[in-house]
Amino acid sequence: MSTTVFLAVIGAALLHASWNALVKGGSDKLMAMAAVVLGHLPFAAGGLLIAPVPDVASLPYLAAGIALHVGYQLFLLGSYNHGDLTQVYPIARGSAPLIVAAISIVFLGTVLNQIELCAILLIGAGIISLALVRRADGQRNGKAAVLALVTGCFIASYSLVDGLGARLAGTSLGFYAWLSLGNGVIMAGYLALRQPDAFIRMARNGKMLFLVGGGASFVAYALVTWAFTEAPIALVTALRETSIVFALLIGVFFLKERLDLMKVASTMTTLAGAALLRLARL
Repeated sequence: MSTTVFLAVIGAALLHASWNALVKGGSDKLMAMAAVVLGHLPFAAGGLLIAPVPDVASLPYLAAGIALHVGYQLFLLGSYNHGDLTQVYPIARGSAPLIVAAISIVFLGTVLNQIELCAILLIGAGIISLALVRRADGQRNGKAAVLALVTGCFIASYSLVDGLGARLAGTSLGFYAWLSLGNGVIMAGYLALRQPDAFIRMARNGKMLFLVGGGASFVAYALVTWAFTEAPIALVTALRETSIVFALLIGVFFLKERLDLMKVASTMTTLAGAALLRLARL
């Protein structure tokens, strides 16, 4: 992996943790998530103007990617309705490399060496321990952990689909711009059915989420999609989980979530596994 790709993915990790914190920190989480997703649209339109049209071979991956991103956003929203950022985010993000590795072994015939297997075990241990983290009121929060793990399945799925699709498309920006457009249209329809007045609330109170959150989210995944075309998907997926550390710091210092030894140990264990997985593939 080149230094340029490495720095791009690290930057994407920081941006991703930031917009997640904006969604988690809002009182109206459905409106907040919709504002971020709809905030992609101006950036996607700009991308369509400068990027080539994706190759027709990528269209099935584009359709699947749109569906998977919508599922990811809805399950992430459900997770944040039940759990803290410092519990939900590490489980959702940390499980993705584990799932990608498992799919690679079982279905793609990938052979992993001992260092890679150790990395997977570290990630798994971190995820299991995070499932035992207590909420601010001292109660176990198994529902949030389950929802976050399902979210991680969506992350792993769209990572594989988007990585393969961007390569076939011949243009990572063009592929992601069309994906964002489709995602935004579906989210707008969902919001119109669930909370039609949310568009009014978004216009009044969601401008920062739309512009800053949407911009951060679009740029973050545009960088990751490009990285998928420059380096192995499993490597990029693992490296971007450094966002776990950014999420922990944002949750504690800005959202005033409780910091305890279990959260720190669980997050560091998951991050150590992701880092080891990256080193094993250098």
